[in-house]
Amino acid sequence: MPQQSLLLDGLRVIESSLLGPGLVSTFLADLGADVIKVEPPNGDYIRQMTWPIVEGTSLMHLHTHRGKRSVTLDLKTTEGVDLYKRLVERSDVVVEAMRPGSLAKLGLGYDELIEVNPRIVFCTLSGYGATGPYKDMPSHGIAYDTWAGMVQPTVADDGFCHIPPEMPNVGINVGPMLGATAILAGVVHSRSTGRGCQIELAQSDAAAYMDWYRIETERAYLRPEDEVTGNASDNYERRPAGLAGMWEGVRYQIYEASDGHVLFMASEQAFWRNFCEGVGRLDLFERWPGSKYADHARGNYELQAELRDIFRARSRRDWIDFGNDHNTPIAPVNTPATISEDPQFRHRMPFHPTDAVGAEQLPLPIFINGDMPPTPSMAPTVGQHTEQVLSEVLDIDDAEIASLRESGTFG
Repeated sequence: MPQQSLLLDGLRVIESSLLGPGLVSTFLADLGADVIKVEPPNGDYIRQMTWPIVEGTSLMHLHTHRGKRSVTLDLKTTEGVDLYKRLVERSDVVVEAMRPGSLAKLGLGYDELIEVNPRIVFCTLSGYGATGPYKDMPSHGIAYDTWAGMVQPTVADDGFCHIPPEMPNVGINVGPMLGATAILAGVVHSRSTGRGCQIELAQSDAAAYMDWYRIETERAYLRPEDEVTGNASDNYERRPAGLAGMWEGVRYQIYEASDGHVLFMASEQAFWRNFCEGVGRLDLFERWPGSKYADHARGNYELQAELRDIFRARSRRDWIDFGNDHNTPIAPVNTPATISEDPQFRHRMPFHPTDAVGAEQLPLPIFINGDMPPTPSMAPTVGQHTEQVLSEVLDIDDAEIASLRESGTFG
């Protein structure tokens, strides 16, 4: 792997995190940053959280903290706080991926650390953010998606409510991704001006932001109907926000193939004509030519029945090939269990191997000069790199390390 692929080589990040928000630094570690996770002596209990547990360690830890180094410091001791500040002095970024103000309570907040390193970029990522009525509420997991309106309860036959069985985890993944983007912007600013900055963001805000289309549609619909309408192809009738308006779609819909399902997306007139010509049914186009753009043939159940029978006659592979050959957008409908067999996935997303990172894991899907970043190192055990980091980064000799360990600074 060419060294040039490590775009963040030389960037050092000090991470104080608990559970999933530590993912904010994983994006940076995958791109070559030296991420040092400073943990309390008993470690981050992410290692025991949720399922699956792979040979005694959670997949959540194996993925979230791959490519990082672990240092244990008792930050309730003077020596521990001093070592943390010394690490910050030789770093570019501090990540506080936990409740806002956790580091400040230990005398390690932004105001203190900017005195140690005026160029430091200090990023806090939390559940509901550092302000507002929910700022002190404990939370994790899908709380940010339910808050953002992205997840609605499923009611079973017995009348009990349940979390939907299939749903994306948006806030806990997109929040860290936005945080990584903001951190890199902060680093660019710091290096150009010599001044650090304080960044603060919430996983709940990120979940809402990623659902901007539906939220902004609902706001737009508060305006009079002569100002905000639907699409011309629907005779300007307002459709429900987001994909809810796709329920009655026909030319943009999921269809059953002979061995699974595909998504058909011929809502543009040109694509619709290509499809009809390709399957030898130009009569369908002549009867229902549709509008030039965004015409889903909503509610045309007669056409839907015709398409149902057409799609059932071929396999998913046949339909994907058909889409390529006839310039018609048709996509496979995969599941988390089957996507790894998809040829496009296998070509673009080769798993990091178990022997390198503890379990098969997805790579960071970024190609740099034609190559993906190299496979990261295994997620660390608690304090695995304490002595190595103190020696390499702070130039502390073996005698002082032994003294610190004896005094309980490492726990």
